[in-house]
Amino acid sequence: MLFCGSTILTLALGIRHGFGLFLQPMSMDHGWGREVFGFAIALQNLLWGLSQPFTGMLADRFGAGRVLMAGGIVYALGLVCMATASTPLAFILGVGVLIGFGMSGTTFNIVFGALGRAFPAEKRSMVLGVGSAAGSVGQFLLLPIALALITWQGWFTALVVMSVLALLMVPLSFGVADKGYGSHPAASGASLSEALHEAFGQRGFWFLAAGYFTCGFHIVFVGLHFPAFLLDQGLTAMDGTISLALIGLFNIFGSYAAGWLGGRFPKTYLLSAIYATRGLAIVVLLAFPITPTSAYIFASVFGFTWLATVPLTNGVVAGMFGVKHLATLSGFVYLSHQLGSFVGGWMGGYIYDMTGSYQLVWTLAIALAAIAALVNLPIDERPVGRQAAAA
Repeated sequence: MLFCGSTILTLALGIRHGFGLFLQPMSMDHGWGREVFGFAIALQNLLWGLSQPFTGMLADRFGAGRVLMAGGIVYALGLVCMATASTPLAFILGVGVLIGFGMSGTTFNIVFGALGRAFPAEKRSMVLGVGSAAGSVGQFLLLPIALALITWQGWFTALVVMSVLALLMVPLSFGVADKGYGSHPAASGASLSEALHEAFGQRGFWFLAAGYFTCGFHIVFVGLHFPAFLLDQGLTAMDGTISLALIGLFNIFGSYAAGWLGGRFPKTYLLSAIYATRGLAIVVLLAFPITPTSAYIFASVFGFTWLATVPLTNGVVAGMFGVKHLATLSGFVYLSHQLGSFVGGWMGGYIYDMTGSYQLVWTLAIALAAIAALVNLPIDERPVGRQAAAA
């Protein structure tokens, strides 16, 4: 289950993180501004987030395997639509709608809900760290492949190959033998409505979601717009690809370290440190001339924190509210993440088209990092309500 779930994350997130490489060539060939691509990615993240609680409910109730299978099929169809789109509307339908729903059924909350039920509490943080690291393995491996295909065969062929890879998630879903809480001892716990009422009544739940908004903003803005930002600074497409690959490489270590540290230290303090590190990294990047070396250093530092928030955030939710409705409750927290992703993806393109610069967006990213670092500090991650009584 851990292998198949992690491999699905490798494919789903690896393909998704390569979308930034398609921004410039597709926009130029179609004659669209960057806002069209940015809006499509922003809509993708918004629909991903809005649908995540509902796909989480389905996975919690009926098992993650079925949801992963359906998500893999929709994901592949979205990539085909992205490749064949000739109008902005068709492009937005494929990238924004289909891939958005496909991501909702194939990524962290679905896989982590299954893993959270399958592994005991003392191993959970480490297992979630392994799963998060797997997502970065995909970014590290698939980005160079996507760039090579774009360079040698064009973006259309690259997208067709990516759609074939996405279909591999369908057979892998059979390895995630999770049947939902109906077959789990936790099924005797709180009902869904009781769990939602309990979570929504906790201040820490909302603080956690607020911090996750920043995470989504950072990841989508940097992942989508950083290669174009480097081109604007006189660097090359190879520099952008290497930077994104370094983010993926260092996040393998960062996610694993976050999972390991999360089992030994307060997860909320670790989250505050991660957000503070991101803000500092951006300040240093902008304080000096942009060179390949400075871009690679920034990517390495930012990459170490890239998905390190995911095992810690999901671990806090599981620790506070249990694992029966983990995919659902994490889905609501992840909705905030995706709202931040929408703002980061769309605003990056919009402000660039309006001003010709990303400076204002970088400034906002620094401010959000400071806010996220502060709101995670007062969160009490100990069990609450029924979980506290059971403990």
